[in-house]
Amino acid sequence: MRNAIRKKTAMLGILVLVIVCASMVYSHCQIPCGIYNDPARFDMIAEHTTTIEKSMKQITDLSKQKKPDMNQIVRWVQNKEKHADELSHIVTYYFMAQRIKPVGDIKSKAYEEYIRKLTLLHRMLVYTMKARQTTDLSNVEKLKTLLAEFKTAYFQAGTHGH
Repeated sequence: MRNAIRKKTAMLGILVLVIVCASMVYSHCQIPCGIYNDPARFDMIAEHTTTIEKSMKQITDLSKQKKPDMNQIVRWVQNKEKHADELSHIVTYYFMAQRIKPVGDIKSKAYEEYIRKLTLLHRMLVYTMKARQTTDLSNVEKLKTLLAEFKTAYFQAGTHGH
């Protein structure tokens, strides 16, 4: 009888552990699974950028009111922060850590392309940070431009044609 209870308790413990661990798993967690959807990541970055832009506009508009609704302003600031974090996560953990592969020959054309892509991604991170710090829409415009430039560089002939 005790063995049956122990087995059931152990199974329940394992089940709970699996559920808890499964909820902590993120897509593309740096395990080389080979399942990538690069165009979707570009769409996600564009959506996050648009949401950051909308948040900035709402913060600015609400702040201009005679009696600003501080609760709504705080919520829009939090929304802007969240989407900036998610954009940074995609740039860092998806593209920089997984998709942009190091190139050994520093005198090659491939190395120049590698440096260009890393530079564009780093600039995206900088402008994402600036967008978090302010409501200056020029930072969003710069993000949009950098995203377009990176997309062109990333999908250039033969490098990432999925």
